[in-house]
Amino acid sequence: MSIDIQYRPALPETKQPIIIIGAGGIVADAHLPAYKIAGFEVYGIVNRTKARAQKLADAFGIPHVFDNVAEAVAAAPENTVFDITIMPQQYIETLKQLPDGAAVLIQKPMGDDFNQAKEILALCRAKKLKAAINFQLRFAPFVSAAKYLIDKGLIGELYDMEVRVTIKTPWEIFPHVIIHPRLEIQYHSIHYVDLIRSFLGNPNSVMAKTLKHPAKSLSSSRSTILLDYGDTMHAVINTNHDHDFGPRHQESYIKWEGTNGAIVAKIGLLMDYPHGVPDVFEYCVTEAGKTPEWQTVKLEGSWFPEAFIGTMANLMRYNEGSSPVLHTSVEDVIDTMAVVESAYQSSDTGGVKVK
Repeated sequence: MSIDIQYRPALPETKQPIIIIGAGGIVADAHLPAYKIAGFEVYGIVNRTKARAQKLADAFGIPHVFDNVAEAVAAAPENTVFDITIMPQQYIETLKQLPDGAAVLIQKPMGDDFNQAKEILALCRAKKLKAAINFQLRFAPFVSAAKYLIDKGLIGELYDMEVRVTIKTPWEIFPHVIIHPRLEIQYHSIHYVDLIRSFLGNPNSVMAKTLKHPAKSLSSSRSTILLDYGDTMHAVINTNHDHDFGPRHQESYIKWEGTNGAIVAKIGLLMDYPHGVPDVFEYCVTEAGKTPEWQTVKLEGSWFPEAFIGTMANLMRYNEGSSPVLHTSVEDVIDTMAVVESAYQSSDTGGVKVK
């Protein structure tokens, strides 16, 4: 069965200039390329090290480079969207400087821990910010395509969702992240926690274990997270960032199974990161009396950079009133942070002792 899958994000109807706060690698590799593809106007950029901001401004034709956040806010045109791409410990002081009621996209995670996430939520509420967290995996083409098939009921009732990642991750290219005491779940598997929530809602409980590698100084590099959704729904995340034995048995995929079909999406970005390999999107819809057949669909774009169009476009559409839902709002993502916190508590507490 061949299906015309709709997966591209709806774009805003109005022009909304963007000011980017931060000039790290994610801005160069994902934010700015995505905004260029979408035709979004980047009005200005600011960074603590101004030379880094100037370098990106020169490369991407950004007309304004500011000395600090206060200067950027003072010069912001009407209807500016602020794109915060700095580290979580700087979120509060930066958000305080934004105009009340502003639209703002904040890089994930929503703080370094759940307590900080609650502070960010309280501040966004107090300032009436239209605030979203940049959980862009929700808008990756292969995720949007899967959501289209599932929402149409084409694979029946969803009963199984699995994320499996067995790769070699070059953490050393993230110097500010590699030292984090909550590395793996807080900065990687959090994407999958948020993704599963976007399909299944909030779990009843969480069972998890996050682990170190015996020969590495990282706080954690492998995790298993089991999300409890009752006695028929299986939702599990398995990650291993230490599989440094060549590409043959490396894997990176999301799988959805339903009563009438299944979907498997290979996340090519994570294989040989940051270079990546092509994504692969496959689905199978069963038909009575016929042998199940898998269809492979070539989707345009990937997680980087195209998914970054989706989070910004959704915020802009919400800001202009053309979309009633801000999908990764701070009000929604606070629950992702709660699940992550519960996963760490479960890992620390341990399982039931064997008698």
